[in-house]
Amino acid sequence: MKLIAYNADTASAKGQNVVELANDADPQQLSLEGVERINLNFPKFTDGRAFSQAFLLRRRLGFKGEIRATGDVLVDQLAQMERSGFDVAVLRADQDMAIAQRVLAAYPGYGVGKYQGDAVDIQPHFITAATPV
Repeated sequence: MKLIAYNADTASAKGQNVVELANDADPQQLSLEGVERINLNFPKFTDGRAFSQAFLLRRRLGFKGEIRATGDVLVDQLAQMERSGFDVAVLRADQDMAIAQRVLAAYPGYGVGKYQGDAVDIQPHFITAATPV
């Protein structure tokens, strides 16, 4: 997952077709043709609707472009964001980038603790572990 500091985020990407999806909008009503990036907003960290939107976009709608988390993004949400289909997160202004990278790299989902599939890799860990190399 790519991490972006709050002050390094650009509101609009040059040359990209970017959609801002409100967190109460249904992603299934969105036309994805030509869309390269979808920004999903977390208005506050206790509002998890963007997790569901990301999962729907990746798994059910097959969106292959970038899904970016914006808003009240905390370091302890990053692993779950990645598992839900986000591939970029813009950290809240008071979040430390070094801590975010350390937390994300140490999450069990990156190694032996990956016990179930996610939005990107649907195979659970026990299948991957049982597959001969």
